Amino acid sequence: MPKVIVTAEVEDGASWEQKFRTHADLFRDQTVSEPVEFAVDGNDVTIQFEPADLDKWQEILDSDRTAQAMAHDGVKRDTVKIVVLDKKLEV
Repeated sequence: MPKVIVTAEVEDGASWEQKFRTHADLFRDQTVSEPVEFAVDGNDVTIQFEPADLDKWQEILDSDRTAQAMAHDGVKRDTVKIVVLDKKLEV
């Protein structure tokens, strides 16, 4: 299962977290079934997703539904960065 890291700047970290926690249905539609891990550092957020279908995840991420959710949550859309982890180091 791929792992995706998303970072962004938000208007207000505490408000973003409360609103972000209401999007479980959206994440399930994105084929995410594992827990979504995230961190809030002031107004910077980092989120890890593990979608079963990366193409479907990206399709829904690019949808109006997700754009509206991000706007509602106070995400500064132009600061969003996405990294798909594609390497692993066994230790």
